[in-house]
Amino acid sequence: MISLTIAMQLKEAGLYWRPQLHDFFAIPGTELEDQLFVVSDMMIDVQKLFGKDMITFNGSVEWSLDYILRADATWLPTESQLRLYLEDHLLAFNQPAFELSKHPNGYLCRINHLGTVHEFEALKAEDAYGQALYFLLQEAQQQRPPDLGPIA
Repeated sequence: MISLTIAMQLKEAGLYWRPQLHDFFAIPGTELEDQLFVVSDMMIDVQKLFGKDMITFNGSVEWSLDYILRADATWLPTESQLRLYLEDHLLAFNQPAFELSKHPNGYLCRINHLGTVHEFEALKAEDAYGQALYFLLQEAQQQRPPDLGPIA
């Protein structure tokens, strides 16, 4: 499972989450921060309430939480989801190549971005992928033109 710290960095860097069945998420900054939640077709649902995206909880034996804003939840993407996002972001630059290798101290994700090789090391494969994706999201933000405001 990706670390909550890296998942929060990805969220802040603009990784969009459209909740899907079996996605994992956490609710940081609350007393439930250490709990792992899973979008399920039986207990948790995603719907619009009051014009906002909500994750609704449809009952639980131990406690009841009616709903939270999707924006208050932090997606914990799986290794395969991170790999797909990483591939999509690299394809946008016509450089889809990346590799993951196992080392005695963890994993190394190597990407080629605009002709430069970048390496990201972590204890878990998903954290190495997450660091690489975070780097690409930050690079994309820096390449966006500044917001000029509304057109008059």
